Amino acid sequence: MAAKKSSKKPNVSAEELLTYYKDMLLIRRFEEKAGQLYGMGLIGGFCHLYIGQEAVVVGLEAATKEGDKRITSYRDHGHMLACGMDPNGVMAELTGREGGYSKGKGGSMHMFSKEKHFYGGHGIVGAQVPLGAGLAFADKYKGNDNVTFAYFGDGAANQGQIYETFNMAALWKLPVIFVIENNQYAMGTSQHRSTSTPDLYTRGEAFGIPGEIVDGMNVLAVKEASEKAVAHCRSGEGPYILEVKTYRYRGHSMSDPAKYRTREEVQKMRDERDPIEQVRDLLLTGKHATEDDLKAIDKDIKAVVNESAEFAKESPEPHLDELWTDIYA
Repeated sequence: MAAKKSSKKPNVSAEELLTYYKDMLLIRRFEEKAGQLYGMGLIGGFCHLYIGQEAVVVGLEAATKEGDKRITSYRDHGHMLACGMDPNGVMAELTGREGGYSKGKGGSMHMFSKEKHFYGGHGIVGAQVPLGAGLAFADKYKGNDNVTFAYFGDGAANQGQIYETFNMAALWKLPVIFVIENNQYAMGTSQHRSTSTPDLYTRGEAFGIPGEIVDGMNVLAVKEASEKAVAHCRSGEGPYILEVKTYRYRGHSMSDPAKYRTREEVQKMRDERDPIEQVRDLLLTGKHATEDDLKAIDKDIKAVVNESAEFAKESPEPHLDELWTDIYA
């Protein structure tokens, strides 16, 4: 079950390439703005930015269809935007406002969208993975061909509940893709200090779950691997594991100075592997867009993000009565 890396170039149109560029740039600019608002005290609590990892969700979402589901951990704003959630509603939730997806009560880690089949945002490390298998079980029970993407990080990969979920998913042949977003640092601990196996996707071998490593800084490589995994699940073959090697440029959360790695390491990734710059280069060298075209796109996206920030600021805080809604008892 060795990891296979395709040598052929994925077949992608100029239109698709531009779409991926816009989607990744939206996530980048949105997260930069969220970081600013956090610094201004407008976002409270935890806030984990997705800057650097944009190619993961954009590449995976490129292989989805209506009805597919996604569930992830607390570094989740990118997933929300990639599946089509409104930036206004996401930013309003980050700032704890009534116009947010969870009416201002969930914040960064706990917002949902039933319409976009986004099931969180979960603060407990690894807890979303069994829930993802449950979503996949529901689709199998209903007899449709929908797929669930259950995202977790390299740190969560060492949690026991992950392996219980692998076992059940394999046993019942659930249509779930386990996406390991391996950004190489579990909070402040590098993978080689916390994990006994060099490759995390091989953890599925004991359960008979196939998998592979993907270059998570290359949106086209992620898309290609996602299409393969999705086809596997839709055909009734059971679960699949994608270990997507990526990298976050910022600290684990806004309070993390990230002193466990050098500035040179981060800068090297930015200079040589940035996912957005790679697509930008493809657009320019392939003459699919000019510098002016890309500047115009950036300007439009900044306008969308600025509008989301203004919407959030103008949205009222939740009424006190909201304390008693959406609870079990």
